[in-house]
Amino acid sequence: MPNTDGSIFPVQSDVLVRQADLGRDGSADAIGAARWLEDARIRLRLRRFERLVASGGFVPFQIFLVNQRIERLRPAGRAGARAQVHTGVRRIGQSSFTYEQAAFIDGSRVASGDATIVLIGASGPLSLPDELVEDLGELALPESSAAPTVRPGPERSRRDHYPYFAPLLARIGDVDSNQHVNYMALATYYDEAVAAFVRHAAGTAGTDPVPDLPPQSYRVHYLGEVTYPGRYEIGVVVRSVGADSVSYELGVFRDSECLGVAEAVGPRGDLNAESLKAWTG
Repeated sequence: MPNTDGSIFPVQSDVLVRQADLGRDGSADAIGAARWLEDARIRLRLRRFERLVASGGFVPFQIFLVNQRIERLRPAGRAGARAQVHTGVRRIGQSSFTYEQAAFIDGSRVASGDATIVLIGASGPLSLPDELVEDLGELALPESSAAPTVRPGPERSRRDHYPYFAPLLARIGDVDSNQHVNYMALATYYDEAVAAFVRHAAGTAGTDPVPDLPPQSYRVHYLGEVTYPGRYEIGVVVRSVGADSVSYELGVFRDSECLGVAEAVGPRGDLNAESLKAWTG
């Protein structure tokens, strides 16, 4: 289970809650909370590794996020408030490492997440240098029984797995310094696809408001580069329907190529359970 006690994390950062982090209900949505966790990760200082890179002692590399999880635990946040984001390192592998994080507002945990990072060189993933391993070791969290991330099955990368598709056009503002669509921008693509599906499943007419049923949690796996310019489609399938929630599986496609998949859980609201079952894989 995710850690509920902020004291076990070795690093804390205060992150300003911005207006753009708030959803239509006036509180931070899952994507907004994911931005807080990203801000805290960017602020971390890995001093030995930074000195190694500055001295030219490490080959040219790029930092790639291979998967991330974000869970919004309850409505919270207002523009101008501050979230306390706690960060630690859950796992250190040969070529990747995983952060675990928790966000608190007014002493209450409102979001949690994790992110797995890989350093990529000209020929692929790089072994983590000793200097980086030492830095990460200082951020290590206590041992836990948390289950490892389950890799998505091969069916998730096939178009025929998804009965519904939402078209999306990449925007120049989505492109980051690695010259591809930023992973946070890609998360908003999934958000848009779920909104389009919810509108379709609810039979909402063109002039009616879109039901406010955004996902409260995401697990995102990055399989390839989403680039600009480009036309993409996000596939949506309903994995399960509960009394109050809907679980989705999603995939981003360029023609037949799958560039990423995600799992999401959102409120069911007034969506009809029987009609949703028509979209269940």
